[in-house]
Amino acid sequence: MNTEIKYNKKTKRTMNPWVKFAIYAVIYLLFVIWLQNWWLLLGLPIIFDFCITKKVNWTFWKKRGVERQSKLIEWVDAIIFAVIVATIIRIFFIEAFTIPTSSMEKSLLVGDYLFVSKFHYGPKMPNTPLSVPFVHHTMPFTKDTRSFVEWIKWPYHRLAGLTEIKNNDVVVFNFPEGDTVCLNMQANSYYQICREYGRDAVINDRVVGGNGQVYSGFGGIIHRPVDKRENYIKRCIAIAGDSIQIVDGQVFINGKPQENIGDRQYKYVIVTDGTPINPEVLSDMGISEEDRDAAHKISKELFSFFPELSQVNPQNILALPLVTENVEKMKAIKCVQSVERIVRPKNFFSDYIFPHNIHYRWNEDNFGPLYVPKAGATVALDTITLPLYRRIIEAYEGNKLDVIDGKIYINDTVADSYTFNMNYYFMMGDNRHNSADSRYWGFVPEDHIVGKALFIWWSSDKDKSFPASIRWSRVFKGIH
Repeated sequence: MNTEIKYNKKTKRTMNPWVKFAIYAVIYLLFVIWLQNWWLLLGLPIIFDFCITKKVNWTFWKKRGVERQSKLIEWVDAIIFAVIVATIIRIFFIEAFTIPTSSMEKSLLVGDYLFVSKFHYGPKMPNTPLSVPFVHHTMPFTKDTRSFVEWIKWPYHRLAGLTEIKNNDVVVFNFPEGDTVCLNMQANSYYQICREYGRDAVINDRVVGGNGQVYSGFGGIIHRPVDKRENYIKRCIAIAGDSIQIVDGQVFINGKPQENIGDRQYKYVIVTDGTPINPEVLSDMGISEEDRDAAHKISKELFSFFPELSQVNPQNILALPLVTENVEKMKAIKCVQSVERIVRPKNFFSDYIFPHNIHYRWNEDNFGPLYVPKAGATVALDTITLPLYRRIIEAYEGNKLDVIDGKIYINDTVADSYTFNMNYYFMMGDNRHNSADSRYWGFVPEDHIVGKALFIWWSSDKDKSFPASIRWSRVFKGIH
């Protein structure tokens, strides 16, 4: 007798619950070992119940015993899963960033979209874990509504990574001077604003001009924890323990010229016979509309470097950023009479350059020598060397510091030396004359490091319309 068996429903194969528990438990244990937070072992009973005993409905938004959930519940389930997975990936592995300024031209361009690895240097655990997912520090469409609360504050802790930061790595980090921010001038360093206008004027939002008129506009002043400060991207020129010096624009690390890496760009003074340079030619050189529009804005200090410019019609003078290969192209243009790189001379003091002290007559092109602190290293301290490391001692490593009658007191004890607790780094942009970097605000502490830039996944030229704006040659390009 033949027996025919018919199935009215599709058979559904399910994994053995003990096998499922074993897989989940092993993955979770490896994750706990990586985090080195043994309190998380309390999560194992939850995994056991989820896979085996099923006493608690951990997916409470779904009804138990229902074979097919409603469309709404399926969408909720998918969204919750996606948010959890994306959050884990963003915190521990990789995150997307965009390039908003030209400080890294020509290695990176405005409109480049990057993937940055958190895993290379080891993921940094958040200082403020209670925050809105995928929002950095301010809620969308607001100016000052925080996206986080500081009810829980975690100290700095970095997980094990693949490698250490190396010289010339392109690194994303939290802006060291971003601990304090003027709401109406968030792109500017609060400390530089105070140096320009006076701290009392900034705090009181009141500046008296030379004509006696009162101005305001700084906005309120807010403070941000380390992980909620603005994200910057620069090249790590010097690592902890290095000594850096810049001589006439040439960077020296430990006495040796910096390795020729990246597409470095400098600003040049260009004198023409009065005939405008074809915008198409400038565009082909990769000079943006923003740089072209600012080409005739010549700073007064430039005339002290090039006194011969005082005899030239200002309309015939341009200041443009160029990479080396474009210098000869510029010289070959018929209307161009001369092309000279801007180099601020030695001992030309720029008060906006770190450490903002007259004892150090440094500028963008002649800077240092300066020792980059390494954890465990000790430096001698006196009133001359203190400006170099004062912010490290006070702000980054949390010590009380006073100078009384020429003596330095750290935590109320007289000190003539200091031993560093963290590693520090010196960052610079490849666009050397248009980059707010360590030359302006000093060292980047290791607890500010976010990750290593890996590759460009998309690039769009803001000066062109779609689809001509797509820079296909840069898509999936590695970053070096």
